[in-house]
Amino acid sequence: MEGWQFLKDEITRFLGAGQLIEMLGEGDYRVLLSHDGLVAFLYMVIPVLLLIELLRAALTRTFKLEDWKVPFVTMVANRFIGAVLSVGLVGFAIAVFQPLAPFQVDIGWLGLLYGYVAWEFSHFIYHFLAHKVRLFWCLHSTHHAPTQMNLSVNYAHIFLEAPYADIIRTSICMLAGVSPPLLVMIMFIDGFWGQAIHLGEGVLRDGRFGFLHRWILTPAHHRVHHARNVEYMDTNFCNLLNIWDRVFRTYQPQVEGVKFEYGITRPVKPGSFLDAYFGEFYYLGKDVIHAPGLKNKLLYLLMSPGWSHDGNHRTTRVMKERLRAQREREAAGAPQAAPEPGPGHHTEVRA
Repeated sequence: MEGWQFLKDEITRFLGAGQLIEMLGEGDYRVLLSHDGLVAFLYMVIPVLLLIELLRAALTRTFKLEDWKVPFVTMVANRFIGAVLSVGLVGFAIAVFQPLAPFQVDIGWLGLLYGYVAWEFSHFIYHFLAHKVRLFWCLHSTHHAPTQMNLSVNYAHIFLEAPYADIIRTSICMLAGVSPPLLVMIMFIDGFWGQAIHLGEGVLRDGRFGFLHRWILTPAHHRVHHARNVEYMDTNFCNLLNIWDRVFRTYQPQVEGVKFEYGITRPVKPGSFLDAYFGEFYYLGKDVIHAPGLKNKLLYLLMSPGWSHDGNHRTTRVMKERLRAQREREAAGAPQAAPEPGPGHHTEVRA
């Protein structure tokens, strides 16, 4: 009996339905029209859409275990490893940095607009560093390891990434004067949208949302971000508002004729949780061990993925320059150069 109750509780938790069930159990259905009721309902939308994706894949006979295995095993691992870390670090950042803010912005239309712009800046900083500092890339690469885009990718995160992300984002927002209640509201909006943009082509084929594609980051934009095509690497770091991608020139729309290739550029063993979770740490360790001198060992931790102590860099910037030069040669009718390996050293590491 206890086993069935545990299973029921886990399913309820996965669906995010606990709060909604509790509300409806009280018999007051008007609560659904309240803020709390709306929040409780929206928390169920993403898991339900995920189940729809799974069902569609099964009915169309396109389901492949390796497309779903790593994200779900990662979710289970994180469930047991780091459930409270992120919450604790958010509280720590609020306590330390809120008193240092020169002003406070509270909930309201102007406050929400200001707060969200500040939040997007903090998210951009965290996300940019996750792609440009190799140690942080090791934390983030698990999220990019899946080779298909679907809502299960939401759960493909190493357990340390959320604390690392939240302490950076919360600290910046506190220094920018975003009040804690406003931050909580923004985190909810951002968390919901951050899951929704992982919808795959199987459920949402185009993913551009019409004219909204010009103003917000849509699933189509995020598919660009997850693609390992050289044209798409290290772009679209924002989550909802694409203002900072445009400011820092990392905005990239989908290129017609360039089909998305998802995953990271080094070969990952299909369906291997251990490779997706720890693989980048393994290859980073190999590079550090083989690097001559303490300076080079430290640089492998801090430089971009693909940096090499011998000058044979295969970073995203270098790969894009080579692609640009190749296209210029093609346009001039010159012979094509041999394809270059992806970013990395001793291994191909996606930057």
